[in-house]
Amino acid sequence: MSENIHQIQSDCIQNSRVTWEGCSVLLDINDGDRLVFARLSAGAKLKIGNKNCSLQPLIGCAFGSVFRVETGTGGEPYLSIFNPSVKGNNIQDIGDCQTADELRDNRVLIDDNKAQSLTGEDINEMRRQGATGDEIVEALIANSSTFEKKTLFSQEKYRIKKQKKYAPKVLLRRPFARSICEAYFKKYPSRIGFLRVDALSLLLSMANVSANSDVLLVDMLGGLLTGAVAERLGGVGSVCNTYLGSTPYPMDIVRIFNFNNEICKRYFSNQIPSYKVCSLWGMFENQGIVRSSLDDLSSTQNGSQEQIAEHKDSGNMKSSISDQISSPVSMEEISIAPENGISDFSHATISPVTKSCRSLKAGEKAQPEVIKLWKENGFTSLIIAAPDLNTWRLVKDLLPLLSNSAPFAIYHQHLQPLAICMHKLQIEKMAIGLQISEPWLREYQILPSRTHPCMQMSAFGGYILSGIKINSSN
Repeated sequence: MSENIHQIQSDCIQNSRVTWEGCSVLLDINDGDRLVFARLSAGAKLKIGNKNCSLQPLIGCAFGSVFRVETGTGGEPYLSIFNPSVKGNNIQDIGDCQTADELRDNRVLIDDNKAQSLTGEDINEMRRQGATGDEIVEALIANSSTFEKKTLFSQEKYRIKKQKKYAPKVLLRRPFARSICEAYFKKYPSRIGFLRVDALSLLLSMANVSANSDVLLVDMLGGLLTGAVAERLGGVGSVCNTYLGSTPYPMDIVRIFNFNNEICKRYFSNQIPSYKVCSLWGMFENQGIVRSSLDDLSSTQNGSQEQIAEHKDSGNMKSSISDQISSPVSMEEISIAPENGISDFSHATISPVTKSCRSLKAGEKAQPEVIKLWKENGFTSLIIAAPDLNTWRLVKDLLPLLSNSAPFAIYHQHLQPLAICMHKLQIEKMAIGLQISEPWLREYQILPSRTHPCMQMSAFGGYILSGIKINSSN
């Protein structure tokens, strides 16, 4: 059994379009009415409506597949693959079929709860006889005395409303940076610092995150920013998540990305002489996701002791902040723990290595040799998303860790901290090309003869301060 599981996992790592047992997925129920993060396993179940459905049928299916909740002969609900193209009606196609003589209105309709002759007992009897959700919807339409009097748009809305109740759909989505950010922003925006998806993409672009980059991060958004950077690097580069004090910031969202060992773990020898470290940079360039405190990174920088002393109070404050946000940040995670009680979200097959090599898991402490290289060469990018810390003090300590001409980007929900930081950077002559950007996003409803901006959407996406670090020693 274990060999089959490892074989499935190995095949799915090669084909990332297909789910495997133990992977994380984003379940979109009824076109965004409910978003659920789940971990697929044979025993995992999800409550949809008033039914508990097993998630086992989702294992081995392609991302993007649509499932319908059906009732078996024994009355047990199950998820079956649904092909939307089979059903012909679509609210977007109705506008072409509605001619002038078919135009009606709903003014003559009276909502007195007497239009439907089909009772709840009748519906339960149909379910006991094995009727599908579509058959129940058609029966409700046939027994409605006002359905034919409604407009075509009202008819389709009525059909969709009943389908969501009696035949709910589940879309199997891949959890990547955009989908995870959209899901959290819709449900729990405060957990990711109200970071909208367009602000996230702009943050990565302004920091010039690309392959073979060494990115220094301050991520207090639950690990969303760390996962987004690692996803863009694609396993070719390194992500160093730094923190104040002795307590690292939580990175729970990183495990939702389904990163394999090519991204989370790298292997290198611990027995490399110091005089060969610089010549063996190729062995260190892909370190994956690691952590390092600001004290370790700044230990040899000029004036670092004074800067660390300034942060002692902030570090103590940060301990309490970390305690507040150390709880899991996933929305609804269906997870069946293995027998050993450890939930591992990385199932990539690892090639054999020598005993002198060591693996780095996502979020492990960076090795001293790697920190030494970063101190000598500097990071290629800096991204900060720390709404609870003093932005200017943080930038003043982190900017010297960058190499010259390296870009940086700072996100904050409010404008004033970034404006103060920008002004002091100009006075200290530490950076050029400084600008504060406010991302703007408008979502449109696209329907026949009714295309307009959505009535409810986010009007605020925070602010981003970006610039290029220069050598201010002269």
